[in-house]
Amino acid sequence: MKRQFASVISPVELKTIQPISSTERQGKVSDLFTIWFGSNIMMLTVITGSLAVCVFDLSFFAAAAAVIIGNLAGAVFMALHSAQGSQLGVPQMIQTRGQFGSFGALLVVVLVVVMYLGFFASNLILGGQGLHAICPPLSINGGIAIVGVLSVTATAFGYKLIHAYTRIMSWLSGTALLLCFGWILLVTGLPEAFFSHRPPTFAGFFGALSIAALWQLAYAPYVSDYSRYMPENSHQGKVFWASYWGCSLGSILPMILGVVIALCWKDDDVVTGLVTLTGGASALIVAIFSVGIAATNAMNLYCGTLCALTVGQTLAPAWSPRSGARIILALGMFTLSLLLAVAGQGNFLVNYIHFILLLLYVLIPWTAINLVDYYLVAHGSYHIPSFFRQDGGIYGYFNYRAIACYLLGILVQIPFIATDVYTGCIARAMGGADISWIVGLMVVCPVYYLMSRGIRASAHSPA
Repeated sequence: MKRQFASVISPVELKTIQPISSTERQGKVSDLFTIWFGSNIMMLTVITGSLAVCVFDLSFFAAAAAVIIGNLAGAVFMALHSAQGSQLGVPQMIQTRGQFGSFGALLVVVLVVVMYLGFFASNLILGGQGLHAICPPLSINGGIAIVGVLSVTATAFGYKLIHAYTRIMSWLSGTALLLCFGWILLVTGLPEAFFSHRPPTFAGFFGALSIAALWQLAYAPYVSDYSRYMPENSHQGKVFWASYWGCSLGSILPMILGVVIALCWKDDDVVTGLVTLTGGASALIVAIFSVGIAATNAMNLYCGTLCALTVGQTLAPAWSPRSGARIILALGMFTLSLLLAVAGQGNFLVNYIHFILLLLYVLIPWTAINLVDYYLVAHGSYHIPSFFRQDGGIYGYFNYRAIACYLLGILVQIPFIATDVYTGCIARAMGGADISWIVGLMVVCPVYYLMSRGIRASAHSPA
């Protein structure tokens, strides 16, 4: 009881991957709107939106449609994962042991750690470039270091500070975003050919739509980490919609800004384009967006450490890591990401596109299995103590059906993949359109459900 009381009043979050008891539950559903709205309004989101023009060569209306449809579709999955946190009170990657088994889950957890490192490094690069653009005496590497230190600090304090940080950024970043649109439209002005119609290709439109959908799906492995402290009686519909609209609006608006900048600037260097197009307001706008990157990076680093701790606890089940372990791991992961950022900044856009497309292929099967299991097989009922046993308790070391479905989900996507590195035969026949993620969902969801509903139903009932 004393430890629980200390965790409530301590400015540093003491828990890491342990279950959150009812006495420790806190917060309001509206916090889920601000954390996803405030954390998405940043430079990396703007860059992602610009890909619809820079890479997929879409006109304004086609690009805006792809961005809106992709985000609204992908956010459904993101918000369904968010609703799990307040019910179970454990991190998302701990909960996935209920589908894959204690050791079977390690494959996905390790892939997710790699994902966090990639996004963290990408954000460091953009934060460093942004600070250098408004303060040339500061080198890009110096800017990277500043954003990284802010991120590590928030990660060290944990859940409460990250939520507070994003509440503030919701107002600051939202205001900066409105200032961007207002300055470009009313002061700089749009170029004459801004609304010129270029018939979109199916491959280009669907490519931009897929990137936007993946932006939302990439949150799936950690979205419930930020709802696990919510009161157990939180209305699930409200949890869903607060997460859905926070992440959708927070992503769509800056992505459309990226589309506008790409069409006005006609160059892949979107950061310089933003600085030039916003003139006298650029220093304030880029500074806010760079600080916003630190908020998002804190979330990436925080959840990356939880995943790394999950791997450690699987191998040493008696270990119950606390805040000290989170801070030490965060410093180690920050150092690794810093090296990646410094090494990869010269070819950022190409590396980033390849990275997010790779995520698409490995995340889709996992999110399908997790959601089908939670909502259709287990109906939200799991035996939490089994999550923390090395033998997996009632879930075992390995769930070979889930692992087989996961691998199947990756394999069925291969003919539909369209990248610079590899293009599948069906994608080539479709003119380069990549619909692999839709195929993955359509195959994995019914296959996993049919394989699991009779066999796993009894196993999900608490002992």
